[in-house]
Amino acid sequence: MAYDLFKDYLPAINYTKKNLMDSDDPMWEKKYPAFMVNKILSGFSDTIMLANEMNRNHFVDRDMQFQFLLNSIKAKKRFTPFLRSERIEDIECVKEYYGYNMDKARSALKLLTKEQLKLIKQRLFKGGTK
Repeated sequence: MAYDLFKDYLPAINYTKKNLMDSDDPMWEKKYPAFMVNKILSGFSDTIMLANEMNRNHFVDRDMQFQFLLNSIKAKKRFTPFLRSERIEDIECVKEYYGYNMDKARSALKLLTKEQLKLIKQRLFKGGTK
Protein backbone atom coordinates (compact mmCIF):
# COMPACT_ATOMS: atom_id res chain seq x y z
CA MET A 1 0.00 0.00 0.00
CA ALA A 2 1.34 3.43 -0.88
CA TYR A 3 1.16 6.17 1.74
CA ASP A 4 1.97 9.15 -0.44
CA LEU A 5 1.75 12.74 0.72
CA PHE A 6 0.74 14.20 -2.64
CA LYS A 7 -1.46 11.34 -3.87
CA ASP A 8 -3.21 10.37 -0.65
CA TYR A 9 -3.02 12.71 2.33
CA LEU A 10 -3.20 16.17 0.75
CA PRO A 11 -6.01 15.34 -1.70
CA ALA A 12 -7.98 13.79 1.14
CA ILE A 13 -7.61 16.91 3.27
CA ASN A 14 -8.08 19.41 0.45
CA TYR A 15 -10.85 18.12 -1.79
CA THR A 16 -11.85 14.44 -1.64
CA LYS A 17 -12.57 14.54 2.12
CA LYS A 18 -11.91 10.80 2.35
CA ASN A 19 -11.13 9.66 5.88
CA LEU A 20 -7.95 7.63 5.37
CA MET A 21 -7.51 6.86 9.06
CA ASP A 22 -10.86 5.06 9.17
CA SER A 23 -9.48 1.95 7.46
CA ASP A 24 -8.22 -1.26 9.09
CA ASP A 25 -4.64 -0.40 8.14
CA PRO A 26 -2.84 1.20 11.14
CA MET A 27 -0.01 2.43 8.91
CA TRP A 28 -2.13 5.32 7.59
CA GLU A 29 -1.72 6.99 10.96
CA LYS A 30 1.93 6.03 11.45
CA LYS A 31 2.97 7.28 7.99
CA TYR A 32 1.06 10.57 8.25
CA PRO A 33 3.65 13.36 7.68
CA ALA A 34 2.17 16.04 9.94
CA PHE A 35 5.05 18.49 9.57
CA MET A 36 5.01 18.39 5.75
CA VAL A 37 1.22 18.69 5.59
CA ASN A 38 1.33 21.74 7.86
CA LYS A 39 4.20 23.25 5.89
CA ILE A 40 2.35 22.86 2.59
CA LEU A 41 -0.98 24.10 3.96
CA SER A 42 0.72 27.17 5.43
CA GLY A 43 1.31 28.38 1.87
CA PHE A 44 -2.36 29.24 1.34
CA SER A 45 -4.19 32.18 2.86
CA ASP A 46 -7.30 30.18 3.75
CA THR A 47 -5.43 27.36 5.55
CA ILE A 48 -2.50 29.13 7.20
CA MET A 49 -4.24 29.63 10.53
CA LEU A 50 -5.31 25.99 10.72
CA ALA A 51 -1.79 24.81 9.88
CA ASN A 52 -0.41 27.14 12.55
CA GLU A 53 -2.84 25.72 15.07
CA MET A 54 -1.56 22.22 14.32
CA ASN A 55 2.03 23.44 14.64
CA ARG A 56 1.18 24.88 18.05
CA ASN A 57 -0.42 21.57 19.05
CA HIS A 58 2.17 19.25 17.53
CA PHE A 59 1.93 16.86 20.48
CA VAL A 60 -1.64 15.84 19.54
CA ASP A 61 -2.03 12.38 17.98
CA ARG A 62 -1.58 12.21 14.22
CA ASP A 63 -5.08 10.88 13.78
CA MET A 64 -6.51 13.89 15.63
CA GLN A 65 -4.40 16.29 13.56
CA PHE A 66 -5.62 14.68 10.34
CA GLN A 67 -9.26 14.75 11.52
CA PHE A 68 -8.97 18.42 12.50
CA LEU A 69 -7.62 19.43 9.09
CA LEU A 70 -9.99 17.12 7.23
CA ASN A 71 -13.07 18.57 8.90
CA SER A 72 -11.94 22.21 9.17
CA ILE A 73 -10.65 22.96 5.69
CA LYS A 74 -13.15 23.81 2.98
CA ALA A 75 -13.00 21.49 -0.03
CA LYS A 76 -10.98 23.17 -2.76
CA LYS A 77 -8.16 22.19 -5.10
CA ARG A 78 -4.93 23.82 -3.95
CA PHE A 79 -1.68 23.65 -5.87
CA THR A 80 1.64 24.97 -4.67
CA PRO A 81 4.70 25.38 -6.86
CA PHE A 82 7.93 24.13 -5.34
CA LEU A 83 11.33 25.48 -6.22
CA ARG A 84 13.25 22.83 -8.05
CA SER A 85 16.93 22.28 -7.31
CA GLU A 86 18.02 23.84 -10.63
CA ARG A 87 16.05 27.00 -9.82
CA ILE A 88 17.75 27.20 -6.42
CA GLU A 89 21.14 26.83 -8.12
CA ASP A 90 20.18 29.59 -10.54
CA ILE A 91 19.10 31.84 -7.67
CA GLU A 92 22.43 31.30 -5.94
CA CYS A 93 24.26 32.26 -9.14
CA VAL A 94 22.19 35.43 -9.57
CA LYS A 95 22.76 36.35 -5.90
CA GLU A 96 26.52 35.94 -6.24
CA TYR A 97 26.83 37.62 -9.64
CA TYR A 98 24.78 40.71 -8.85
CA GLY A 99 25.21 40.80 -5.06
CA TYR A 100 21.45 40.60 -4.53
CA ASN A 101 19.52 39.28 -1.57
CA MET A 102 17.01 36.43 -2.00
CA ASP A 103 14.00 38.62 -2.88
CA LYS A 104 15.84 40.65 -5.50
CA ALA A 105 17.42 37.48 -6.93
CA ARG A 106 13.97 35.90 -7.37
CA SER A 107 12.74 39.00 -9.18
CA ALA A 108 15.82 39.09 -11.40
CA LEU A 109 15.54 35.36 -12.14
CA LYS A 110 12.07 35.90 -13.59
CA LEU A 111 13.51 38.45 -16.03
CA LEU A 112 16.64 36.59 -17.13
CA THR A 113 16.66 34.32 -20.17
CA LYS A 114 18.33 30.91 -20.32
CA GLU A 115 21.16 32.37 -22.40
CA GLN A 116 21.79 35.08 -19.81
CA LEU A 117 21.80 32.49 -17.01
CA LYS A 118 24.26 30.37 -19.00
CA LEU A 119 26.55 33.40 -19.41
CA ILE A 120 26.34 34.19 -15.68
CA LYS A 121 27.24 30.59 -14.80
CA GLN A 122 30.21 30.68 -17.21
CA ARG A 123 31.51 33.88 -15.65
CA LEU A 124 31.12 32.47 -12.14
CA PHE A 125 32.82 29.17 -12.99
CA LYS A 126 35.94 28.89 -10.88
CA GLY A 127 37.40 25.74 -12.42
CA GLY A 128 38.17 22.39 -10.86
CA THR A 129 36.35 19.12 -11.12
CA LYS A 130 32.60 18.71 -11.07
